[in-house]
Amino acid sequence: PAAEDYYNSYFYCRQGMSCEQGGHGGGRGHRKPRRSEASAPGAECDAELTEPGAAAEAASKQLPCHLAMWDLAQCDPKRCTGRKLARFGMVKVLRLSQRFHGGIVLSPRGTKALSREDSEALASGLAVIDCSWARLDDTPFEKMKGGSPRLLPFLVAANPVKYGQACQLSCVEAFAAGLYIGGYADAAEQVLSKFKWGNAFLELNRDLLERYSKCAN
Repeated sequence: PAAEDYYNSYFYCRQGMSCEQGGHGGGRGHRKPRRSEASAPGAECDAELTEPGAAAEAASKQLPCHLAMWDLAQCDPKRCTGRKLARFGMVKVLRLSQRFHGGIVLSPRGTKALSREDSEALASGLAVIDCSWARLDDTPFEKMKGGSPRLLPFLVAANPVKYGQACQLSCVEAFAAGLYIGGYADAAEQVLSKFKWGNAFLELNRDLLERYSKCAN
């Protein structure tokens, strides 16, 4: 379906972490992979495990805000997109009870969608919660303090595990979506560039992301 159809049927995704965003729509030239039995947001990633070099570490310092995630260790650490970004020095991994000293937390506990009105808070930092989609009911969200909780609007996943599925984003996709909507499209491309399939997320969602980034609230 066209991006306009997605937009007209827009709804808020109970995601954010997950973050580790089938069914609806596919990008041209992309084969739909077999699904994993696990639906852990943190499992949605590829097997690229290259450690960062000096150039990558220097590039990570150019991000417009600091990124962080609470890792609940519910997924395969070798396939976790958030942990890969941490290895590149782009994301700080928080302990469960560790406070996030930043502005925005993408969380299922949010009551409103992220928009440009959050840009000032976003400049202070963006965090996600890396937990299993299948275990949201027993996830201790109350222990993850700090920031303003926000939801992401309707987007389609491009990660190998959840490709084409609505609102089943990986951590890096959630980070990219938050950055793009907040006005940092270049930073969104920067974090996605660490994954071979990263650009596919933008190909699938660019029209939507452009619209969301122009919404005042």
